[in-house]
Amino acid sequence: MDYKELRRKIKAFSLDDGDLGSQGYKQVLLQLFGLTGHGKSSFINSCKYILNDGEPFKEYAPTGQTSDGGSITMRRNTYELTPNITIVDNRGCNTITHFERAEVYAQLGNFHPLDQPVEWKEDFKDRMSILVDEDLSKNTTDLLVPIFIYSVSYDLQPHVQKDLEVFLKNCEAMTGVAAIIVLTNKTSKDFSEVEKKFRLMGMKIVIAIENYTKDGDVKTLRKTTDILGILQIALENVTFRLSLPSDPEKDRRQRKKFLLNYIHEAVVESEIGKIKEASMPQKMKEKKEKPSSNNGCVLL
Repeated sequence: MDYKELRRKIKAFSLDDGDLGSQGYKQVLLQLFGLTGHGKSSFINSCKYILNDGEPFKEYAPTGQTSDGGSITMRRNTYELTPNITIVDNRGCNTITHFERAEVYAQLGNFHPLDQPVEWKEDFKDRMSILVDEDLSKNTTDLLVPIFIYSVSYDLQPHVQKDLEVFLKNCEAMTGVAAIIVLTNKTSKDFSEVEKKFRLMGMKIVIAIENYTKDGDVKTLRKTTDILGILQIALENVTFRLSLPSDPEKDRRQRKKFLLNYIHEAVVESEIGKIKEASMPQKMKEKKEKPSSNNGCVLL
């Protein structure tokens, strides 16, 4: 399809176009998630640049990291792509523990309010009590599409892949939509090796792109088509979801149930780990505490 026609179709997309209508959903929420510095904000800027045809490149979403390597994005920042499509720059992580993993699921499940600071809860029981007593965001009208951003300039080590596979499948269970894997910085190295690793994890949609940036804003057909293709696939997933009977309230209850179950299981695992560690000989404890290199990737 011609890129101009593809852009037109994306901008004209409506949730009411399907045979069953919108079924109570009011907007598509493209949920970006992943590690700090892998290109979530740059992807947002690229999408805005392409859809706002004729306008100069602008950094709508701030890019880069803090001086200590942390994430600039500390909120669930939203950016309107069209009247029916909003893209979300969720808070990323440098390293991710069981606690932080629960917080990522909470963001993907839309339990953190949009455009508000995201504070990691360092205690599972604190997070569970908040979810049980009061939803931070009671919005049930957003249809969620998870998009995982990963830069091919980072090595994906074998010991990380299994945990990452479980993590991504849990994200699908949380949202009801299989995650779209977007590999950024495709020309920095051979992206086909990283793509293969994600496909071996069972990920069906893996697309490599180069983002537009302030210093690289010359539009090319390849860059533009790749990025529009991601948005097209996301909307095809939405159309498929809406071809099936759906209940936004029920979907949210299912997401909440999944998150509470995950937190409960993590609490049990954490307590078992504490008991095992307490019974370890001192030499084993010292060995366990030694840091290990993970070549720029984190254990999810």
